[in-house]
Amino acid sequence: MTTTEFPEFPMPRAAGCPYDPPPALHALLRADPITRVRLWDGSTPWLVTRYADQRALLADPRMSSDPGQPGYPSPLAVDRRASTISFILMDDPEHARLRRMVMAPFTVRRVETMRPAVQRIVDDLTDALLAGPTPVDLVPAFALPVPSLVICMLLGVPYADHDFFQRQSQTIINRDTTPEQRGEAMGALVGYLDGLVGDKLASPSDDLLSGLAERVRAGELTRPEAAQMGMLLLIAGHETTANMIALGTLALLENPDQLALLRAAADPVVVAGAVEELLRYLNITHTGRRRTALTDIEYAGQIIRAGEGVIFPNDVANRDPGAFAGDPDRLDLRRDSRRHIAFGYGVHQCLGQPLARLELQVVYGTLYRRIPTLRLAVDRARIPFKHDGSVYGVYELPVTWSTT
Repeated sequence: MTTTEFPEFPMPRAAGCPYDPPPALHALLRADPITRVRLWDGSTPWLVTRYADQRALLADPRMSSDPGQPGYPSPLAVDRRASTISFILMDDPEHARLRRMVMAPFTVRRVETMRPAVQRIVDDLTDALLAGPTPVDLVPAFALPVPSLVICMLLGVPYADHDFFQRQSQTIINRDTTPEQRGEAMGALVGYLDGLVGDKLASPSDDLLSGLAERVRAGELTRPEAAQMGMLLLIAGHETTANMIALGTLALLENPDQLALLRAAADPVVVAGAVEELLRYLNITHTGRRRTALTDIEYAGQIIRAGEGVIFPNDVANRDPGAFAGDPDRLDLRRDSRRHIAFGYGVHQCLGQPLARLELQVVYGTLYRRIPTLRLAVDRARIPFKHDGSVYGVYELPVTWSTT
């Protein structure tokens, strides 16, 4: 095949199927699980679609997450030398060194101690919904504030500044943002976090940024590194979960039999299982995880050469019938979906996944029970989906409910 004959990536979703991976990805999953695709810049990295293949290669230390490596399949027009957001796009041992500095607050045990506080946040916001007018856009009224309040509490970031950091983070993750705009937004956010690190150096408290400031004081981190890590946690801590809340609500409203199961669930284990199925089914990180081969790797009859990029679209891997039985293209809250790779796999899998799970368990276990008549206020065709970003979701979700 010539370069122009390779299919373009990312691929468009089918009209009227906003929850499903693109049909072309499904076709590759069935017919050609390791193949070439063409990116915006003309490069032709490998695309790996099957669940088992993704897990194997994402766990392979010969795969690099460093965007500075030759051949890295960048999803955006960015300066690769300046695009590393803290440890998330680094390789070991530096990745492991920096990640260990922020792991403690995200352990399952530590996160579980936050459940009462998260429940209060969700209850308060639900109270505000019930006391206010309808219809209401659930995104700014509920989906964004829940994770923003939680991550601000964890990091020690003033929630009063949420409009500022949400605006900057949305600019950073939007695929249509120019390199100059993205650089300005990242600079503004890093500068803001740098100022907060300085405040924590002068007056520490019991929060994650104060812990990073202490690392700066001890000489283990530079202040810019601490600010970069704070930016990563701030963006990842609210953008992804906010989109899961809104998109998950929409998917449930369109699957009323599944919503009824969740609304009636008194067992927290059932709610937790529903969260895993929604994470598998929706896959809000929909542009694929990116790697570069550091050495030649022979896999599944192909040779991935050193310096060649590889993309792992987890949305289609989580629909692989070889991994998830019983029609994986159907939302089934009774399915055992715990082995999904919505949070990635290997040493780079999402650090904050215990917190995201807890927030979603509280939201999905509370909102629909307290507002049992929740429904869309507009036709689904009028809801704008985020096809232009690296995090998938909806820009607006107008909802209403019976008030009598």
